[in-house]
Amino acid sequence: MDPVLIGEILAALMFVGVIGVLMIGFPVAFSLAGTAIIFGLVGWWLGVYDPSNYGSLAGRYIGLMTNEVLVAVPLFVFMGVMLERSGIAEQLLLTMGKLFGNLRGGLALSVIVVGALLAASTGVVGATVVTMGLISLPAMLRAGYDPKLATGVICASGTLGQIIPPSTVLIFMGDILSGINAQVQMEKGNFAPEPVSVGALFAGAIIPGLLLVALYAAYVIFKAWRDPQSAPATPVPESERAGLLREVVVALIPPLLLILAVLGSILAGIATPTEAASVGSVGALLLAALRRRLSFPILKQAVISTATITSMVFIILFGAAVFSVVFRMMGGDNLVHEFLSSMPGGAIGAIIIVMFVMFLLGFILDTFEIIFIVIPITAPVLLALDVDPIWLGVMVGVNLQTSFLTPPFGFALFYLRGVAPSRVSTGMIYKGVIPFVLLQILGLVTLFFFPQLITWLPSMLY
Repeated sequence: MDPVLIGEILAALMFVGVIGVLMIGFPVAFSLAGTAIIFGLVGWWLGVYDPSNYGSLAGRYIGLMTNEVLVAVPLFVFMGVMLERSGIAEQLLLTMGKLFGNLRGGLALSVIVVGALLAASTGVVGATVVTMGLISLPAMLRAGYDPKLATGVICASGTLGQIIPPSTVLIFMGDILSGINAQVQMEKGNFAPEPVSVGALFAGAIIPGLLLVALYAAYVIFKAWRDPQSAPATPVPESERAGLLREVVVALIPPLLLILAVLGSILAGIATPTEAASVGSVGALLLAALRRRLSFPILKQAVISTATITSMVFIILFGAAVFSVVFRMMGGDNLVHEFLSSMPGGAIGAIIIVMFVMFLLGFILDTFEIIFIVIPITAPVLLALDVDPIWLGVMVGVNLQTSFLTPPFGFALFYLRGVAPSRVSTGMIYKGVIPFVLLQILGLVTLFFFPQLITWLPSMLY
């Protein structure tokens, strides 16, 4: 049999095999690296893989550890964890609940607003869903909200951190797409391509993030109008109205200033994402100190949590590097290129297939696992078909956010199930999130047909 064909068959089997191993429950990083090594040995035995290719891993790992852009990841994670520990989220939820309390659906709208603010200041999805589930879900249930609406709003708003900057997902996406785009453009003969920066990806994600927030809010307003009993008003007592304005200012201004300092400096070109992340970390410490929540035990917990999350992400990245080396050297790149290039509809057909595969993988894999495995395999083909890298990165982010919400395996649903009271059944959570999944799909379709919603702001700023 043709050695090239044998290599491509092994590459395809390796991709299927790693998905199967992950479904069994093995740790992700070791599943990626272990499966790749096993298939590499099989390929060596069959004469279609050279083990000396593993020698390139050392250079890759050093490159990852010295990559200035990726230094922003632990800093942004620390900022998010510190803000969570400082009680900013709790104060925002309580204050926004009072501000919108006189409106039908006011509590749900406050959850959406706070979800967007937390996404723009923390970007930690699991923590946001859990925090809002612990604080706002009991309040909404006490106010007489339909449990389905309450849980759906919390899950959807909590996942905004996937797409609204400074998303750690977008940082990794920007770094990966930057290298791939440079390589693809050089192969086309363009030796001075437009760089794909994390800042440009952040800029591209702002309007789509606001679009999703607007869709969520419009649905809540419509639901409160059509079914007032599902989202009753919660008027603020007269005794609490006097100091409400001051309370809103105190709760809103600090996180807004932090968002402005971090995102504003990146978008204005004043600071790189790494420099802005360091400013954000210091800002989070100052906010905690001003709220008198900064102590050695809290700082210790934040540092340990940051180290744990960062280590988890980077060990997955290291495992994915092993997988990528074996997959490419056995001809997996050619297999993917032939498959996607032969899709009816050209670039559009290829994009639809890739998005669909990523959506399905979102049921069983975490976001980082998907982008580390799938983006390096598929993005070279898509970018060679003249797909805009900024548009592609944001579309992937929104797509993965959708799979994060979709029953029965959406991660956000499990986060909320862990903190929801027993009278809120899993079925209620599933039913409640379905309208928001449909809104996500509507947003994804809108971005597909109107790519300017993604590309306009980066083109203006950069």
